[in-house]
This record gives sequence, C-alpha cells and structure tokens, in this order.
Amino acid sequence: MKIEFSKYEGAGNDFVIIDNREGIFSPAPATVAALCDRRFGIGADGLMLLENDGETSFRMRYFNSDGPEATMCGNGGRCISLFAVHAGAAGENMSFDAVDGRHTATLLSRGDNDGIVSLGMTDASEIVPLLDGYFVDTGSPHYVRFVQSVDEIDVFTEGRRIRNLPEIVSRGGANINFVERTGDSLRIRTYERGVEDETLACGTGSVAAAITAAYTDRNGRNSYAVVTRGGGLTVTFDFRNGRYTNIKLTGPARRTFTGCFDTENF
Repeated sequence: MKIEFSKYEGAGNDFVIIDNREGIFSPAPATVAALCDRRFGIGADGLMLLENDGETSFRMRYFNSDGPEATMCGNGGRCISLFAVHAGAAGENMSFDAVDGRHTATLLSRGDNDGIVSLGMTDASEIVPLLDGYFVDTGSPHYVRFVQSVDEIDVFTEGRRIRNLPEIVSRGGANINFVERTGDSLRIRTYERGVEDETLACGTGSVAAAITAAYTDRNGRNSYAVVTRGGGLTVTFDFRNGRYTNIKLTGPARRTFTGCFDTENF
C-alpha cells in the first residue's frame, strides 16, 4: 500500500506526518522505527498521525523514532498544527486532542511552507527536586539540571547516564535537559528518551526549563526566550494557586518536503 507523507521540522526537531483521517495506516512499532531511520528510511525524530476527532479539529498521535506511541511532543504539536492547515483539516485557530488532553493552537504567521505557531500546553504543577535538578511533567516527563555552560556538557553520555538512573526509571523515565541561564534567556540541550540521543530541540523540555527557572528564581517572570541548538522558542505562562497555567509554546514550523512510501518496503 502506498502512503503519502509530509516531512516537517520545528526548530530542528523533525517529523514524518501522515494524514490518517481515513484510518488506512496503523503502523507497528517496527514500521515506525524503519521509517524514522536516517539511513534506511525517511529519517525523523518521530512520526505523527493526524486523525479525526469528534470534538476538536483533529487528533494528534505521536510515535517516538524507536517505534512505540509516546507522550506529548511540543515541537510536533506546532508542526502538526501547520500540517493541519496545509491539509485543510483546520483553520488558523484550532483545537486538537492529544495523549495528554486537549490543546489549542494559533497560526500567527504563514508562508507557503512555513509559519509561526503558538501552541497551548497542558498545565503543570508539581516541580520535584531530584538528583541535583528537578523533575516536572509538561505533557512529557522531564528532568531539568541547571549548568554553567551547556557547551561543556557531553549530552549523549551524561544524558544517557541520568536517563537510566533508578530515580528516573522508577518515575517511568524522562527526557534529560541541561539548561544554562544567559541573561534574559535560557540555553538548553536535551537528551530525548525514545530517540535515545540529543535532539536539536525539545518543546516540552523548553517548557519544563522555563517553568523550573521561574520556580527556582522566584522572580515573578512569566516569559522566557529559550535557545535550542535548532533555533529559538518562547514560553509564556501564568502562575496561580501553585499551578503553571495558560502555558504557550511559540516558535517556527516548516514543511521541508512531501513524498510517498510503499508499506511493503518497510
């Protein structure tokens, strides 16, 4: 069976996206892993399906590059929002269902292939001190450690080490973020579970870094510029009654190419 797909990226986090509103594609983990392989497949940090949803514009299903269906992806959420506009599944203001609940998204600007998307994220509350850092769930579980210089961190080695510590494994695992405060902004590098390597950006990780910085600094800030290796993102939020609410992750999304693959070849 031949399946049309599009390739999108958001701040260097790249995804294979398929319009599955007709429900014709039900990938096994091995198929997802083969498609996301950068040497033998299309190559991506993850795969997403856009599917019908009775109450919102669409449903987002996200699969890690190692195959299984996974938790929320912030950069993926912005990319699939732009894809939905391109596919005629949504207008420039939309809502969609994901594994962590309902999200809203607004396309702030748009070119033929790219745009700036503001994505509403789920609320966050408990920030737990852990292992010289902090654990927080922003739709995906994250560990955040503040460092003097992210450039001096061996993200692959140290990220994998922390990722496999009992204190992290016992919480169901987490993405590992190293964050450097630089004036009014944050620099971040992330080791992503499921990818099992450093990625150029992580949206839910950027949210985790911003609210953890606000929590530790106690400075009343509700907005952070977050600089990833793949580009800049902005995180805004409110803090009420011990909860971080009205969280918005704003940044770029871009369609890089479209194509078609034969399922028998994967």
